[in-house]
Amino acid sequence: MKTIRLLYPDYVSGGLETYYFGANLLAHILPANDNQPTIRVEIAPPDGIDKRITEGIYAKEEVLAGIQNAMEKIEAEDPDKIITIGGNCMVSQAPFDYLHGKYKDTGIIWIDAHPDVSTVRDGYPNAHAMVLGSLMGHGDSALADMMKNEKFKADDILYVGLQDLHDYQRKFLDDMGVDYKIQKEEPVSNEEILTFIKKFSHILVHFDIDVLDERLFHSTYFANQELAGDGSGGGRLTMENLTKILHCIADNSEVVGFTVAEYLPFDEHKLHKMLAGINIFTE
Repeated sequence: MKTIRLLYPDYVSGGLETYYFGANLLAHILPANDNQPTIRVEIAPPDGIDKRITEGIYAKEEVLAGIQNAMEKIEAEDPDKIITIGGNCMVSQAPFDYLHGKYKDTGIIWIDAHPDVSTVRDGYPNAHAMVLGSLMGHGDSALADMMKNEKFKADDILYVGLQDLHDYQRKFLDDMGVDYKIQKEEPVSNEEILTFIKKFSHILVHFDIDVLDERLFHSTYFANQELAGDGSGGGRLTMENLTKILHCIADNSEVVGFTVAEYLPFDEHKLHKMLAGINIFTE
Protein backbone atom coordinates (compact mmCIF):
# COMPACT_ATOMS: atom_id res chain seq x y z
CA MET A 1 0.00 0.00 0.00
CA LYS A 2 1.41 3.36 -1.05
CA THR A 3 0.62 6.37 1.12
CA ILE A 4 1.61 9.89 0.13
CA ARG A 5 1.47 13.18 1.99
CA LEU A 6 0.03 15.86 -0.25
CA LEU A 7 1.34 19.25 0.90
CA TYR A 8 -1.25 21.63 -0.49
CA PRO A 9 -0.73 25.14 0.94
CA ASP A 10 -3.73 26.71 -0.75
CA TYR A 11 -4.46 30.09 0.80
CA VAL A 12 -6.31 31.80 -2.05
CA SER A 13 -9.47 29.70 -1.55
CA GLY A 14 -9.66 31.19 1.94
CA GLY A 15 -8.32 34.65 1.15
CA LEU A 16 -5.82 34.56 4.02
CA GLU A 17 -2.05 34.14 3.61
CA THR A 18 -1.60 32.47 7.01
CA TYR A 19 -3.10 29.32 5.45
CA TYR A 20 0.05 29.05 3.35
CA PHE A 21 2.35 29.46 6.34
CA GLY A 22 0.23 27.09 8.42
CA ALA A 23 0.30 24.28 5.86
CA ASN A 24 4.07 24.41 5.60
CA LEU A 25 4.42 24.42 9.39
CA LEU A 26 1.91 21.59 9.73
CA ALA A 27 4.05 19.43 7.46
CA HIS A 28 6.69 19.50 10.22
CA ILE A 29 4.17 18.89 13.01
CA LEU A 30 2.80 15.65 11.61
CA PRO A 31 4.56 12.52 12.89
CA ALA A 32 7.61 11.77 10.75
CA ASN A 33 7.37 8.76 8.46
CA ASP A 34 10.01 8.07 5.81
CA ASN A 35 7.63 5.60 4.15
CA GLN A 36 5.26 8.41 3.18
CA PRO A 37 6.79 10.73 0.57
CA THR A 38 5.64 14.35 0.61
CA ILE A 39 4.33 15.58 -2.73
CA ARG A 40 3.92 19.35 -3.01
CA VAL A 41 1.11 21.01 -4.94
CA GLU A 42 2.40 24.05 -6.81
CA ILE A 43 0.91 27.10 -5.11
CA ALA A 44 2.66 30.43 -5.62
CA PRO A 45 3.64 32.03 -2.29
CA PRO A 46 1.53 34.98 -1.08
CA ASP A 47 2.53 38.26 -2.65
CA GLY A 48 0.34 40.63 -0.66
CA ILE A 49 -1.74 41.54 -3.71
CA ASP A 50 -5.52 41.19 -3.49
CA LYS A 51 -7.03 38.87 -6.09
CA ARG A 52 -10.07 39.51 -8.24
CA ILE A 53 -13.49 38.01 -7.65
CA THR A 54 -14.46 36.31 -10.90
CA GLU A 55 -17.97 34.91 -11.38
CA GLY A 56 -18.50 34.97 -7.62
CA ILE A 57 -15.23 33.25 -6.63
CA TYR A 58 -12.21 35.02 -5.16
CA ALA A 59 -9.02 34.24 -7.12
CA LYS A 60 -10.97 31.79 -9.26
CA GLU A 61 -8.17 31.11 -11.75
CA GLU A 62 -5.66 30.39 -8.97
CA VAL A 63 -8.13 28.15 -7.12
CA LEU A 64 -8.82 26.06 -10.23
CA ALA A 65 -5.12 25.90 -11.11
CA GLY A 66 -4.36 24.53 -7.63
CA ILE A 67 -6.99 21.83 -7.95
CA GLN A 68 -5.72 20.88 -11.40
CA ASN A 69 -2.12 20.65 -10.18
CA ALA A 70 -3.19 18.56 -7.20
CA MET A 71 -5.04 16.17 -9.51
CA GLU A 72 -2.01 15.83 -11.76
CA LYS A 73 0.36 15.21 -8.86
CA ILE A 74 -1.94 12.57 -7.35
CA GLU A 75 -2.48 10.76 -10.64
CA ALA A 76 1.27 10.68 -11.31
CA GLU A 77 1.89 9.06 -7.92
CA ASP A 78 -1.09 6.67 -8.07
CA PRO A 79 -1.27 6.24 -4.26
CA ASP A 80 -3.53 3.92 -2.28
CA LYS A 81 -3.89 6.40 0.59
CA ILE A 82 -3.50 10.17 0.83
CA ILE A 83 -2.78 12.39 3.81
CA THR A 84 -3.55 15.94 2.71
CA ILE A 85 -1.83 18.80 4.50
CA GLY A 86 -3.71 22.06 4.02
CA GLY A 87 -4.17 24.94 3.43
CA ASN A 88 -7.87 25.58 3.62
CA CYS A 89 -10.76 23.19 3.15
CA MET A 90 -10.67 23.24 -0.66
CA VAL A 91 -7.64 20.93 -0.47
CA SER A 92 -9.94 17.92 0.05
CA GLN A 93 -11.58 18.08 -3.38
CA ALA A 94 -8.84 16.55 -5.52
CA PRO A 95 -7.73 13.72 -3.16
CA PHE A 96 -11.27 12.74 -2.14
CA ASP A 97 -12.39 12.64 -5.78
CA TYR A 98 -9.38 10.49 -6.70
CA LEU A 99 -9.91 8.10 -3.80
CA HIS A 100 -13.61 7.79 -4.61
CA GLY A 101 -12.56 6.61 -8.05
CA LYS A 102 -10.28 3.98 -6.52
CA TYR A 103 -12.72 2.89 -3.80
CA LYS A 104 -16.37 3.09 -4.82
CA ASP A 105 -17.81 2.15 -1.42
CA THR A 106 -16.52 5.17 0.47
CA GLY A 107 -17.99 7.47 3.11
CA ILE A 108 -16.86 10.91 4.26
CA ILE A 109 -16.64 11.99 7.90
CA TRP A 110 -16.55 15.78 7.77
CA ILE A 111 -15.18 17.05 11.10
CA ASP A 112 -15.93 20.73 10.87
CA ALA A 113 -17.91 23.49 12.56
CA HIS A 114 -19.30 24.41 9.12
CA PRO A 115 -21.02 22.47 6.34
CA ASP A 116 -18.91 23.82 3.42
CA VAL A 117 -21.82 23.72 0.99
CA SER A 118 -22.00 27.39 0.02
CA THR A 119 -22.44 28.48 -3.60
CA VAL A 120 -21.59 31.68 -5.44
CA ARG A 121 -25.25 32.71 -5.10
CA ASP A 122 -24.84 32.98 -1.33
CA GLY A 123 -22.58 36.02 -1.50
CA TYR A 124 -19.45 34.59 0.15
CA PRO A 125 -16.67 34.41 -2.48
CA ASN A 126 -14.06 32.22 -0.76
CA ALA A 127 -14.17 28.77 -2.33
CA HIS A 128 -13.13 26.88 0.82
CA ALA A 129 -16.75 27.19 1.95
CA MET A 130 -17.93 25.42 -1.24
CA VAL A 131 -15.88 22.23 -1.26
CA LEU A 132 -18.30 19.62 0.11
CA GLY A 133 -21.09 20.93 -2.10
CA SER A 134 -18.67 20.54 -4.99
CA LEU A 135 -17.82 16.95 -3.99
CA MET A 136 -21.56 16.25 -4.05
CA GLY A 137 -21.73 17.68 -7.57
CA HIS A 138 -23.99 20.55 -6.59
CA GLY A 139 -21.50 23.34 -5.94
CA ASP A 140 -20.25 25.88 -8.45
CA SER A 141 -19.98 24.20 -11.84
CA ALA A 142 -16.40 25.43 -12.36
CA LEU A 143 -15.37 23.44 -9.28
CA ALA A 144 -17.69 20.43 -9.55
CA ASP A 145 -16.95 19.92 -13.25
CA MET A 146 -13.29 19.27 -12.45
CA MET A 147 -14.18 16.03 -10.70
CA LYS A 148 -13.49 12.85 -12.64
CA ASN A 149 -15.35 10.31 -10.56
CA GLU A 150 -18.80 9.64 -9.16
CA LYS A 151 -20.18 12.39 -6.98
CA PHE A 152 -20.78 11.69 -3.30
CA LYS A 153 -24.39 11.13 -2.24
CA ALA A 154 -26.17 12.63 0.73
CA ASP A 155 -25.98 9.45 2.78
CA ASP A 156 -22.22 9.18 2.15
CA ILE A 157 -21.62 12.06 4.58
CA LEU A 158 -21.47 12.31 8.36
CA TYR A 159 -20.90 15.68 10.01
CA VAL A 160 -18.99 15.79 13.29
CA GLY A 161 -18.89 19.02 15.31
CA LEU A 162 -21.34 20.95 13.11
CA GLN A 163 -22.48 24.29 14.54
CA ASP A 164 -25.29 26.74 13.73
CA LEU A 165 -26.11 27.08 10.04
CA HIS A 166 -27.00 30.00 7.82
CA ASP A 167 -30.44 29.65 6.24
CA TYR A 168 -28.98 28.96 2.79
CA GLN A 169 -26.76 26.20 4.19
CA ARG A 170 -29.69 24.58 5.96
CA LYS A 171 -31.76 24.75 2.78
CA PHE A 172 -28.99 23.14 0.73
CA LEU A 173 -28.59 20.25 3.17
CA ASP A 174 -32.34 19.76 3.48
CA ASP A 175 -32.86 19.88 -0.28
CA MET A 176 -30.03 17.38 -0.84
CA GLY A 177 -31.34 15.07 1.88
CA VAL A 178 -28.21 15.16 4.05
CA ASP A 179 -28.85 13.83 7.55
CA TYR A 180 -27.20 16.22 10.00
CA LYS A 181 -27.57 17.63 13.47
CA ILE A 182 -26.27 20.76 15.14
CA GLN A 183 -23.78 19.78 17.83
CA LYS A 184 -23.51 22.79 20.14
CA GLU A 185 -23.75 20.84 23.38
CA GLU A 186 -21.97 17.62 22.43
CA PRO A 187 -20.67 15.96 19.25
CA VAL A 188 -22.18 12.91 17.64
CA SER A 189 -21.71 9.81 19.75
CA ASN A 190 -19.30 6.96 19.09
CA GLU A 191 -22.34 4.78 18.45
CA GLU A 192 -23.50 7.12 15.66
CA ILE A 193 -20.01 7.14 14.17
CA LEU A 194 -19.80 3.33 14.28
CA THR A 195 -23.21 2.98 12.67
CA PHE A 196 -22.06 5.23 9.84
CA ILE A 197 -18.69 3.65 9.16
CA LYS A 198 -20.13 0.13 9.12
CA LYS A 199 -21.95 1.06 5.91
CA PHE A 200 -18.67 1.51 4.01
CA SER A 201 -15.54 -0.43 3.20
CA HIS A 202 -13.42 2.74 3.16
CA ILE A 203 -13.57 6.08 4.97
CA LEU A 204 -12.30 9.58 4.18
CA VAL A 205 -11.72 11.99 7.06
CA HIS A 206 -11.75 15.76 6.62
CA PHE A 207 -10.54 17.49 9.78
CA ASP A 208 -10.93 21.27 9.86
CA ILE A 209 -9.00 22.78 12.77
CA ASP A 210 -11.81 25.28 13.38
CA VAL A 211 -13.98 22.48 14.79
CA LEU A 212 -11.92 23.00 17.96
CA ASP A 213 -13.03 25.54 20.56
CA GLU A 214 -10.95 28.66 19.91
CA ARG A 215 -10.93 29.44 23.64
CA LEU A 216 -8.90 26.28 24.17
CA PHE A 217 -6.93 25.97 20.91
CA HIS A 218 -5.75 29.24 19.46
CA SER A 219 -4.42 28.36 16.01
CA THR A 220 -7.87 28.57 14.49
CA TYR A 221 -9.66 31.20 12.42
CA PHE A 222 -12.02 32.26 15.18
CA ALA A 223 -9.24 32.95 17.67
CA ASN A 224 -8.38 36.02 15.57
CA GLN A 225 -10.83 38.74 16.57
CA GLU A 226 -9.95 40.78 13.48
CA LEU A 227 -11.60 38.25 11.16
CA ALA A 228 -15.28 37.85 10.39
CA GLY A 229 -15.50 35.35 7.51
CA ASP A 230 -19.07 34.69 6.44
CA GLY A 231 -20.44 35.40 9.90
CA SER A 232 -20.28 31.82 11.16
CA GLY A 233 -19.01 30.93 14.60
CA GLY A 234 -16.26 28.61 15.73
CA GLY A 235 -16.31 25.04 16.92
CA ARG A 236 -16.92 23.54 20.34
CA LEU A 237 -14.80 20.39 20.43
CA THR A 238 -12.04 19.96 22.96
CA MET A 239 -8.83 18.15 22.09
CA GLU A 240 -10.00 15.32 24.34
CA ASN A 241 -13.29 15.05 22.42
CA LEU A 242 -11.47 15.04 19.12
CA THR A 243 -8.92 12.45 20.19
CA LYS A 244 -11.68 10.01 21.15
CA ILE A 245 -13.52 10.65 17.88
CA LEU A 246 -10.44 10.08 15.73
CA HIS A 247 -9.54 6.88 17.57
CA CYS A 248 -13.10 5.63 17.15
CA ILE A 249 -12.86 6.19 13.40
CA ALA A 250 -9.32 4.92 12.89
CA ASP A 251 -9.73 1.83 15.07
CA ASN A 252 -12.93 0.69 13.40
CA SER A 253 -12.57 1.51 9.71
CA GLU A 254 -10.17 1.54 6.78
CA VAL A 255 -9.22 5.21 6.49
CA VAL A 256 -7.73 5.84 3.04
CA GLY A 257 -7.81 9.63 3.02
CA PHE A 258 -7.15 12.07 5.85
CA THR A 259 -7.11 15.84 5.44
CA VAL A 260 -5.95 18.33 8.03
CA ALA A 261 -7.08 21.80 6.98
CA GLU A 262 -7.35 25.39 8.18
CA TYR A 263 -4.43 25.35 10.61
CA LEU A 264 -3.83 29.04 11.32
CA PRO A 265 -0.88 29.67 13.65
CA PHE A 266 -1.29 33.45 13.78
CA ASP A 267 1.27 34.09 16.51
CA GLU A 268 3.93 31.97 14.83
CA HIS A 269 3.26 33.70 11.50
CA LYS A 270 3.65 37.14 13.11
CA LEU A 271 6.91 36.02 14.68
CA HIS A 272 8.12 34.74 11.31
CA LYS A 273 7.30 38.03 9.57
CA MET A 274 8.94 40.07 12.33
CA LEU A 275 12.19 38.12 12.10
CA ALA A 276 12.10 38.26 8.31
CA GLY A 277 12.52 42.02 8.61
CA ILE A 278 15.79 41.69 10.56
CA ASN A 279 18.76 41.72 8.18
CA ILE A 280 20.88 39.08 9.92
CA PHE A 281 18.25 36.50 8.92
CA THR A 282 18.13 37.56 5.28
CA GLU A 283 21.57 38.87 4.32
